[in-house]
Amino acid sequence: MANPGTGAGTDADRDLDQALALVSRDPRADAATATGGGHRAASWLRAREAATRAGSAVRGRTHRVPLAAALGEVLAASLDALGDLPSFDTSAMDGWAVAGPGPWTVRPGESALAGSERPAPLADGEAVRIATGARIPADTTAVIRSEHSREAGTLLYAERPVATGQDIRPRGQECRSGDLLLPAGSLVTPAVLGLAAAAGYDELTTRPRPRVEILVLGDELLTEGPPHDGLIRDALSPMLGPWLTRLGAEVIAVRRLGDDPAGAAALLKAVTGSTADVVITTGGTASGPVDHVHPVLAKAGAELLVDGVAVRPGHPMLLARIGGAGPGQDPVRHLVGLPGNPLAAVSGLLTLAEPLLRALAGRRPRPRYVVPVEGDVPGHPHDTRLVPVLLTEDHAVPLRYNGPAMLRGVAAADALAVVPPNGARSGQELEILDLPWASGGCFT
Repeated sequence: MANPGTGAGTDADRDLDQALALVSRDPRADAATATGGGHRAASWLRAREAATRAGSAVRGRTHRVPLAAALGEVLAASLDALGDLPSFDTSAMDGWAVAGPGPWTVRPGESALAGSERPAPLADGEAVRIATGARIPADTTAVIRSEHSREAGTLLYAERPVATGQDIRPRGQECRSGDLLLPAGSLVTPAVLGLAAAAGYDELTTRPRPRVEILVLGDELLTEGPPHDGLIRDALSPMLGPWLTRLGAEVIAVRRLGDDPAGAAALLKAVTGSTADVVITTGGTASGPVDHVHPVLAKAGAELLVDGVAVRPGHPMLLARIGGAGPGQDPVRHLVGLPGNPLAAVSGLLTLAEPLLRALAGRRPRPRYVVPVEGDVPGHPHDTRLVPVLLTEDHAVPLRYNGPAMLRGVAAADALAVVPPNGARSGQELEILDLPWASGGCFT
Protein backbone atom coordinates (compact mmCIF):
# COMPACT_ATOMS: atom_id res chain seq x y z
CA MET A 1 0.00 0.00 0.00
CA ALA A 2 1.34 3.43 -0.91
CA ASN A 3 2.63 5.71 1.82
CA PRO A 4 0.04 8.48 2.20
CA GLY A 5 2.91 10.95 2.52
CA THR A 6 4.19 10.14 -0.98
CA GLY A 7 2.60 11.51 -4.06
CA ALA A 8 3.96 10.08 -7.30
CA GLY A 9 1.15 9.92 -9.83
CA THR A 10 -1.45 11.67 -7.67
CA ASP A 11 -3.86 14.45 -8.62
CA ALA A 12 -1.76 16.79 -6.46
CA ASP A 13 1.28 16.06 -8.60
CA ARG A 14 -0.62 16.75 -11.80
CA ASP A 15 -1.80 20.04 -10.33
CA LEU A 16 1.79 20.85 -9.43
CA ASP A 17 2.96 20.03 -12.93
CA GLN A 18 0.40 22.43 -14.37
CA ALA A 19 1.39 25.12 -11.91
CA LEU A 20 5.05 24.73 -12.80
CA ALA A 21 4.21 25.12 -16.46
CA LEU A 22 2.33 28.34 -15.69
CA VAL A 23 5.39 29.88 -14.02
CA SER A 24 7.82 28.68 -16.67
CA ARG A 25 9.86 31.26 -18.44
CA ASP A 26 11.91 31.46 -21.59
CA PRO A 27 15.48 30.73 -20.51
CA ARG A 28 16.68 33.27 -23.07
CA ALA A 29 15.16 35.96 -20.85
CA ASP A 30 17.63 34.98 -18.14
CA ALA A 31 20.54 35.62 -20.47
CA ALA A 32 20.07 39.37 -20.42
CA THR A 33 19.34 41.89 -17.71
CA ALA A 34 15.69 42.90 -17.73
CA THR A 35 14.76 46.58 -17.45
CA GLY A 36 12.52 45.86 -14.49
CA GLY A 37 15.34 44.74 -12.22
CA GLY A 38 15.67 41.20 -13.51
CA HIS A 39 18.98 39.35 -13.55
CA ARG A 40 20.61 36.27 -14.94
CA ALA A 41 19.94 33.19 -12.83
CA ALA A 42 22.83 30.78 -12.43
CA SER A 43 22.24 27.11 -13.03
CA TRP A 44 21.93 25.08 -9.84
CA LEU A 45 25.26 23.29 -10.35
CA ARG A 46 27.13 26.49 -11.24
CA ALA A 47 25.71 28.21 -8.16
CA ARG A 48 27.07 25.45 -5.91
CA GLU A 49 30.44 25.60 -7.64
CA ALA A 50 30.53 29.38 -7.15
CA ALA A 51 29.84 28.94 -3.42
CA THR A 52 32.69 26.42 -3.12
CA ARG A 53 35.09 28.73 -4.97
CA ALA A 54 34.11 31.66 -2.78
CA GLY A 55 34.86 29.77 0.42
CA SER A 56 38.08 28.26 -0.93
CA ALA A 57 39.40 31.72 -1.84
CA VAL A 58 39.35 32.88 1.80
CA ARG A 59 42.56 32.32 3.71
CA GLY A 60 41.60 30.06 6.59
CA ARG A 61 42.29 30.87 10.22
CA THR A 62 43.93 28.29 12.46
CA HIS A 63 44.06 27.72 16.19
CA ARG A 64 45.46 25.18 18.61
CA VAL A 65 42.86 23.63 20.89
CA PRO A 66 42.52 20.74 23.35
CA LEU A 67 41.41 17.47 21.81
CA ALA A 68 37.78 17.72 22.90
CA ALA A 69 37.45 21.22 21.41
CA ALA A 70 38.72 20.01 18.03
CA LEU A 71 35.78 17.68 17.37
CA GLY A 72 34.10 18.52 14.05
CA GLU A 73 36.90 20.83 12.91
CA VAL A 74 39.50 20.16 10.21
CA LEU A 75 43.18 19.48 10.78
CA ALA A 76 45.24 22.49 9.72
CA ALA A 77 48.47 20.50 10.12
CA SER A 78 49.22 16.86 9.53
CA LEU A 79 48.91 14.42 12.40
CA ASP A 80 52.33 12.77 12.69
CA ALA A 81 53.33 9.94 14.99
CA LEU A 82 55.16 11.28 18.04
CA GLY A 83 56.62 7.82 18.73
CA ASP A 84 56.20 4.15 17.94
CA LEU A 85 52.70 2.77 18.42
CA PRO A 86 52.52 0.58 20.39
CA SER A 87 55.59 1.85 22.19
CA PHE A 88 56.51 -1.64 23.48
CA ASP A 89 55.77 -5.27 22.64
CA THR A 90 52.39 -6.02 24.18
CA SER A 91 50.01 -8.94 24.53
CA ALA A 92 46.99 -8.90 22.23
CA MET A 93 45.06 -11.38 24.38
CA ASP A 94 44.53 -12.65 27.91
CA GLY A 95 46.42 -15.89 28.33
CA TRP A 96 49.99 -17.08 28.79
CA ALA A 97 53.37 -15.80 27.65
CA VAL A 98 55.53 -18.82 26.86
CA ALA A 99 59.12 -19.41 25.86
CA GLY A 100 60.27 -22.31 23.69
CA PRO A 101 58.33 -25.49 23.00
CA GLY A 102 55.76 -26.88 25.43
CA PRO A 103 54.64 -28.14 27.75
CA TRP A 104 55.69 -25.22 29.92
CA THR A 105 56.28 -24.85 33.62
CA VAL A 106 54.03 -22.17 35.12
CA ARG A 107 55.93 -19.49 37.00
CA PRO A 108 54.18 -19.52 40.38
CA GLY A 109 52.57 -16.47 41.99
CA GLU A 110 53.30 -14.05 39.14
CA SER A 111 51.27 -12.37 36.39
CA ALA A 112 52.05 -9.76 33.76
CA LEU A 113 49.40 -7.03 33.98
CA ALA A 114 48.66 -3.98 31.83
CA GLY A 115 50.35 -0.91 33.25
CA SER A 116 52.76 -2.92 35.39
CA GLU A 117 56.52 -3.17 35.16
CA ARG A 118 57.89 -5.53 32.58
CA PRO A 119 58.17 -9.05 34.05
CA ALA A 120 61.48 -10.85 34.36
CA PRO A 121 62.65 -12.63 31.19
CA LEU A 122 61.27 -16.11 30.58
CA ALA A 123 63.50 -19.11 30.66
CA ASP A 124 63.11 -21.73 27.94
CA GLY A 125 60.10 -23.94 28.76
CA GLU A 126 58.58 -21.38 31.16
CA ALA A 127 55.14 -19.71 31.11
CA VAL A 128 53.67 -16.73 32.96
CA ARG A 129 50.05 -15.56 33.02
CA ILE A 130 49.57 -12.32 31.00
CA ALA A 131 46.73 -9.82 30.46
CA THR A 132 45.76 -7.98 27.29
CA GLY A 133 47.89 -4.85 26.94
CA ALA A 134 50.62 -6.06 29.30
CA ARG A 135 54.29 -5.81 28.37
CA ILE A 136 55.75 -8.97 26.92
CA PRO A 137 58.57 -10.56 28.99
CA ALA A 138 61.91 -10.79 27.24
CA ASP A 139 62.55 -14.03 25.32
CA THR A 140 58.81 -14.74 24.91
CA THR A 141 58.06 -17.00 21.93
CA ALA A 142 54.27 -16.48 21.76
CA VAL A 143 51.14 -15.74 23.70
CA ILE A 144 48.63 -18.57 24.08
CA ARG A 145 45.03 -17.55 24.62
CA SER A 146 43.43 -18.77 27.83
CA GLU A 147 40.75 -20.69 25.91
CA HIS A 148 43.42 -22.47 23.85
CA SER A 149 45.37 -23.80 26.86
CA ARG A 150 45.05 -26.35 29.66
CA GLU A 151 46.76 -26.48 33.08
CA ALA A 152 47.71 -29.74 34.74
CA GLY A 153 49.39 -29.18 38.07
CA THR A 154 52.39 -26.93 37.45
CA LEU A 155 52.39 -27.59 33.69
CA LEU A 156 50.68 -25.70 30.87
CA TYR A 157 49.63 -27.46 27.66
CA ALA A 158 48.57 -25.84 24.37
CA GLU A 159 45.45 -27.31 22.75
CA ARG A 160 46.29 -25.82 19.36
CA PRO A 161 49.54 -25.43 17.42
CA VAL A 162 51.62 -22.47 18.62
CA ALA A 163 53.19 -20.14 16.05
CA THR A 164 56.13 -17.93 16.92
CA GLY A 165 54.94 -14.39 17.62
CA GLN A 166 51.23 -15.23 17.77
CA ASP A 167 48.98 -12.77 19.65
CA ILE A 168 51.90 -10.40 20.27
CA ARG A 169 51.57 -6.81 19.09
CA PRO A 170 55.15 -5.82 18.31
CA ARG A 171 56.44 -2.33 19.01
CA GLY A 172 55.66 -0.02 16.06
CA GLN A 173 53.07 -2.37 14.53
CA GLU A 174 50.64 0.51 13.87
CA CYS A 175 53.19 3.25 13.19
CA ARG A 176 56.77 4.32 13.66
CA SER A 177 57.86 7.66 15.05
CA GLY A 178 57.43 10.36 12.39
CA ASP A 179 54.94 8.41 10.28
CA LEU A 180 52.07 10.40 8.74
CA LEU A 181 48.89 9.34 10.52
CA LEU A 182 46.47 11.76 8.84
CA PRO A 183 47.04 14.62 6.39
CA ALA A 184 46.00 18.22 6.90
CA GLY A 185 42.41 18.68 5.78
CA SER A 186 41.11 15.61 7.59
CA LEU A 187 37.89 16.03 9.56
CA VAL A 188 38.36 15.50 13.30
CA THR A 189 35.92 12.70 14.11
CA PRO A 190 35.66 10.78 17.40
CA ALA A 191 37.97 8.14 15.89
CA VAL A 192 40.53 10.84 15.05
CA LEU A 193 40.42 12.05 18.65
CA GLY A 194 41.10 8.50 19.79
CA LEU A 195 44.03 8.14 17.37
CA ALA A 196 45.48 11.49 18.43
CA ALA A 197 45.23 10.55 22.10
CA ALA A 198 46.79 7.13 21.49
CA ALA A 199 49.65 8.87 19.66
CA GLY A 200 50.25 11.16 22.63
CA TYR A 201 48.60 14.43 21.53
CA ASP A 202 46.95 16.79 24.02
CA GLU A 203 46.11 19.52 21.49
CA LEU A 204 45.51 19.78 17.75
CA THR A 205 45.98 22.58 15.22
CA THR A 206 42.70 22.97 13.36
CA ARG A 207 40.60 25.33 11.24
CA PRO A 208 37.92 26.85 13.48
CA ARG A 209 34.28 26.59 12.52
CA PRO A 210 33.05 29.46 10.31
CA ARG A 211 31.15 32.03 12.40
CA VAL A 212 27.61 32.70 11.19
CA GLU A 213 25.12 35.43 12.07
CA ILE A 214 21.47 34.91 11.11
CA LEU A 215 19.23 37.88 10.28
CA VAL A 216 15.54 37.04 9.95
CA LEU A 217 13.72 39.77 8.02
CA GLY A 218 10.01 40.52 8.14
CA ASP A 219 7.25 42.42 9.94
CA GLU A 220 4.71 39.60 9.69
CA LEU A 221 6.48 37.12 11.97
CA LEU A 222 5.26 35.91 15.35
CA THR A 223 7.60 34.42 17.92
CA GLU A 224 4.94 32.51 19.86
CA GLY A 225 1.39 31.24 19.59
CA PRO A 226 -0.61 30.23 16.50
CA PRO A 227 -0.80 32.39 13.35
CA HIS A 228 -3.56 35.01 13.32
CA ASP A 229 -4.70 38.27 11.70
CA GLY A 230 -2.35 38.02 8.74
CA LEU A 231 0.64 37.20 10.92
CA ILE A 232 2.58 33.94 10.67
CA ARG A 233 4.95 32.11 12.99
CA ASP A 234 8.65 32.56 12.46
CA ALA A 235 9.61 29.05 11.36
CA LEU A 236 13.12 29.99 10.27
CA SER A 237 14.71 31.17 13.53
CA PRO A 238 14.14 27.82 15.33
CA MET A 239 15.32 25.89 12.27
CA LEU A 240 18.30 27.73 10.82
CA GLY A 241 20.55 27.86 13.89
CA PRO A 242 20.55 24.11 14.58
CA TRP A 243 20.70 23.34 10.87
CA LEU A 244 23.77 25.54 10.35
CA THR A 245 25.40 24.07 13.44
CA ARG A 246 24.95 20.60 11.95
CA LEU A 247 26.58 21.93 8.77
CA GLY A 248 29.67 22.80 10.81
CA ALA A 249 29.11 26.48 11.58
CA GLU A 250 29.36 28.36 14.87
CA VAL A 251 26.18 30.43 15.10
CA ILE A 252 27.08 33.60 17.02
CA ALA A 253 23.72 35.40 16.83
CA VAL A 254 20.14 35.17 15.56
CA ARG A 255 18.37 38.52 15.16
CA ARG A 256 15.06 39.70 13.72
CA LEU A 257 14.85 42.88 11.67
CA GLY A 258 11.79 44.67 10.31
CA ASP A 259 10.92 45.50 6.72
CA ASP A 260 10.59 49.26 7.34
CA PRO A 261 13.29 51.88 6.65
CA ALA A 262 14.63 51.41 10.17
CA GLY A 263 14.95 47.71 9.46
CA ALA A 264 16.80 48.43 6.22
CA ALA A 265 19.21 50.72 8.11
CA ALA A 266 19.72 48.05 10.75
CA LEU A 267 20.36 45.50 8.01
CA LEU A 268 23.04 47.72 6.44
CA LYS A 269 24.70 48.20 9.84
CA ALA A 270 24.58 44.47 10.54
CA VAL A 271 25.95 43.52 7.15
CA THR A 272 28.84 45.98 7.26
CA GLY A 273 29.66 45.57 10.95
CA SER A 274 29.19 41.87 11.56
CA THR A 275 32.11 39.92 13.01
CA ALA A 276 30.80 36.75 11.39
CA ASP A 277 32.44 35.01 8.46
CA VAL A 278 29.01 34.49 6.90
CA VAL A 279 25.81 36.49 7.31
CA ILE A 280 22.63 34.56 6.52
CA THR A 281 19.52 36.61 5.73
CA THR A 282 16.00 35.32 5.19
CA GLY A 283 13.53 37.04 2.90
CA GLY A 284 13.93 40.32 1.07
CA THR A 285 15.90 38.87 -1.85
CA ALA A 286 13.30 39.51 -4.56
CA SER A 287 12.26 42.87 -6.04
CA GLY A 288 9.21 43.74 -3.95
CA PRO A 289 8.55 47.09 -2.24
CA VAL A 290 10.06 45.93 1.09
CA ASP A 291 12.81 43.69 -0.29
CA HIS A 292 15.88 45.52 0.99
CA VAL A 293 18.68 43.00 0.52
CA HIS A 294 19.81 44.08 -2.96
CA PRO A 295 19.82 47.84 -2.15
CA VAL A 296 21.67 47.20 1.12
CA LEU A 297 24.29 45.11 -0.63
CA ALA A 298 24.77 47.86 -3.21
CA LYS A 299 25.30 50.44 -0.43
CA ALA A 300 27.74 48.09 1.28
CA GLY A 301 29.81 47.80 -1.90
CA ALA A 302 29.24 44.06 -2.03
CA GLU A 303 30.04 41.92 -5.04
CA LEU A 304 27.20 39.65 -6.12
CA LEU A 305 28.65 36.23 -6.88
CA VAL A 306 25.30 34.51 -7.41
CA ASP A 307 22.17 36.57 -8.04
CA GLY A 308 19.35 34.09 -8.46
CA VAL A 309 19.51 30.37 -9.16
CA ALA A 310 17.52 28.36 -11.69
CA VAL A 311 16.08 26.10 -9.00
CA ARG A 312 12.60 25.55 -7.55
CA PRO A 313 11.91 26.32 -4.81
CA GLY A 314 14.29 29.11 -3.90
CA HIS A 315 15.21 30.82 -7.16
CA PRO A 316 15.66 34.34 -5.60
CA MET A 317 18.57 33.14 -3.39
CA LEU A 318 21.88 34.99 -3.65
CA LEU A 319 25.52 34.95 -2.57
CA ALA A 320 27.62 38.09 -2.10
CA ARG A 321 31.14 38.93 -1.00
CA ILE A 322 31.69 41.91 1.29
CA GLY A 323 35.03 43.51 2.13
CA GLY A 324 38.45 42.84 0.65
CA ALA A 325 41.62 41.01 1.48
CA GLY A 326 44.02 43.90 0.84
CA PRO A 327 45.96 45.86 3.49
CA GLY A 328 43.70 48.16 5.47
CA GLN A 329 40.52 46.65 4.05
CA ASP A 330 37.81 44.91 6.03
CA PRO A 331 38.13 41.13 6.30
CA VAL A 332 36.26 39.20 3.64
CA ARG A 333 32.85 37.99 4.71
CA HIS A 334 30.05 36.49 2.70
CA LEU A 335 26.31 36.92 2.73
CA VAL A 336 23.90 34.18 1.75
CA GLY A 337 20.45 35.59 1.05
CA LEU A 338 17.78 32.93 1.56
CA PRO A 339 14.20 33.33 0.35
CA GLY A 340 11.62 33.82 3.08
CA ASN A 341 9.50 30.77 2.32
CA PRO A 342 10.66 27.90 4.55
CA LEU A 343 11.30 25.16 1.98
CA ALA A 344 12.81 27.74 -0.37
CA ALA A 345 15.15 28.70 2.48
CA VAL A 346 16.12 25.03 2.89
CA SER A 347 16.88 24.94 -0.83
CA GLY A 348 19.16 27.94 -0.37
CA LEU A 349 20.90 26.33 2.59
CA LEU A 350 21.79 23.23 0.61
CA THR A 351 22.53 25.06 -2.64
CA LEU A 352 24.73 27.92 -1.37
CA ALA A 353 25.32 27.83 2.39
CA GLU A 354 26.50 24.23 2.71
CA PRO A 355 29.21 24.31 0.00
CA LEU A 356 30.35 27.76 1.17
CA LEU A 357 30.66 26.64 4.80
CA ARG A 358 32.42 23.40 3.88
CA ALA A 359 35.01 25.34 1.89
CA LEU A 360 35.50 27.95 4.62
CA ALA A 361 36.05 25.16 7.15
CA GLY A 362 38.59 23.47 4.88
CA ARG A 363 36.39 20.42 4.35
CA ARG A 364 36.21 18.56 1.08
CA PRO A 365 33.00 18.79 -0.96
CA ARG A 366 30.48 16.15 0.00
CA PRO A 367 30.73 13.08 -2.28
CA ARG A 368 27.98 13.01 -4.87
CA TYR A 369 25.81 9.95 -5.32
CA VAL A 370 22.61 8.95 -7.07
CA VAL A 371 19.60 6.82 -6.20
CA PRO A 372 16.80 5.63 -8.53
CA VAL A 373 13.52 7.40 -7.87
CA GLU A 374 10.28 5.53 -7.22
CA GLY A 375 7.54 6.92 -9.44
CA ASP A 376 7.52 9.77 -11.93
CA VAL A 377 8.47 13.22 -10.61
CA PRO A 378 7.13 16.37 -12.29
CA GLY A 379 9.73 18.91 -13.30
CA HIS A 380 9.97 22.60 -14.15
CA PRO A 381 10.38 23.24 -17.89
CA HIS A 382 13.71 25.04 -17.42
CA ASP A 383 14.83 24.87 -13.78
CA THR A 384 16.15 22.21 -11.43
CA ARG A 385 13.75 21.10 -8.68
CA LEU A 386 14.74 19.99 -5.17
CA VAL A 387 12.18 17.51 -3.84
CA PRO A 388 12.09 15.98 -0.33
CA VAL A 389 12.46 12.20 -0.42
CA LEU A 390 12.55 9.20 1.88
CA LEU A 391 15.43 6.80 1.21
CA THR A 392 14.63 3.11 1.21
CA GLU A 393 17.09 0.28 0.56
CA ASP A 394 16.50 0.62 -3.17
CA HIS A 395 14.81 3.93 -4.01
CA ALA A 396 14.24 7.58 -3.26
CA VAL A 397 10.53 8.03 -2.58
CA PRO A 398 9.23 11.57 -3.27
CA LEU A 399 7.12 13.15 -0.54
CA ARG A 400 4.11 15.39 -0.87
CA TYR A 401 3.87 18.84 0.72
CA ASN A 402 6.87 20.13 -1.18
CA GLY A 403 5.65 23.64 -1.96
CA PRO A 404 7.98 26.61 -1.25
CA ALA A 405 6.17 27.55 1.97
CA MET A 406 5.84 23.99 3.29
CA LEU A 407 8.01 22.20 5.83
CA ARG A 408 5.82 19.13 6.29
CA GLY A 409 7.59 17.18 3.54
CA VAL A 410 11.17 18.02 4.47
CA ALA A 411 10.45 17.34 8.17
CA ALA A 412 9.72 13.72 7.24
CA ALA A 413 12.52 13.47 4.67
CA ASP A 414 15.98 11.92 4.67
CA ALA A 415 17.23 13.98 1.75
CA LEU A 416 16.36 16.17 -1.21
CA ALA A 417 16.44 14.72 -4.70
CA VAL A 418 17.82 16.87 -7.52
CA VAL A 419 15.21 16.71 -10.30
CA PRO A 420 16.40 17.97 -13.71
CA PRO A 421 14.31 20.23 -15.94
CA ASN A 422 11.25 18.46 -17.37
CA GLY A 423 11.19 15.98 -14.50
CA ALA A 424 12.25 12.38 -14.00
CA ARG A 425 10.76 9.02 -14.89
CA SER A 426 10.33 6.20 -12.41
CA GLY A 427 13.63 4.36 -11.98
CA GLN A 428 15.74 7.27 -13.19
CA GLU A 429 18.81 7.91 -11.04
CA LEU A 430 18.78 11.30 -9.30
CA GLU A 431 21.49 13.05 -7.32
CA ILE A 432 20.74 13.03 -3.59
CA LEU A 433 21.46 15.79 -1.08
CA ASP A 434 21.51 14.24 2.37
CA LEU A 435 19.93 16.20 5.20
CA PRO A 436 22.53 16.68 7.96
CA TRP A 437 20.62 14.82 10.67
CA ALA A 438 20.04 11.85 8.35
CA SER A 439 23.67 11.65 7.17
CA GLY A 440 25.29 12.24 10.57
CA GLY A 441 26.13 15.88 9.90
CA CYS A 442 29.01 17.54 11.65
CA PHE A 443 30.18 16.43 15.10
CA THR A 444 29.08 18.95 17.70
